[in-house]
Amino acid sequence: MVRFRGNAFGKVDDKGRIVFPAVFRDEFVRTGEEDMTLVVKKSVQGNCLNLFTRAEWDRRCDQVLEGLDPELNPEHAAFWSKFNDGVYYVVPDGKLGRLNIPSELLEQTGITKEVVFAGVGYKIEIWPKERRASTLMGDETFQATAAKLSAKK
Repeated sequence: MVRFRGNAFGKVDDKGRIVFPAVFRDEFVRTGEEDMTLVVKKSVQGNCLNLFTRAEWDRRCDQVLEGLDPELNPEHAAFWSKFNDGVYYVVPDGKLGRLNIPSELLEQTGITKEVVFAGVGYKIEIWPKERRASTLMGDETFQATAAKLSAKK
């Protein structure tokens, strides 16, 4: 199972392509994953892009769909449609490992030039470089949350 950790930096070229960092490409090789198809969509939680392996995206969709009945419940149907709106499949090109990110996603998230790829385990977040640091939880809040979460175990 592919898991992403750490940060990497990149730039968007004039055609909306971003080189997929080698540190993350290497994870596919390390785990023996041959399918490098990735799913990209705007994050539900923040103003960034989320990048999932196809297998992880399918798992996440199954989890969400488990509690829904979009065939019979109109609210569930509307949610499911919105959840799947703006989902794109991308594959790093063979030459340089570039990802062709749809322009609508770049515009929605304010990504114009420099980006940060943030590996958070099951996905990669792609942030405008100038905004990434301001989105992270502060140290004091992180420590308090860590203590609270560890007390639940």
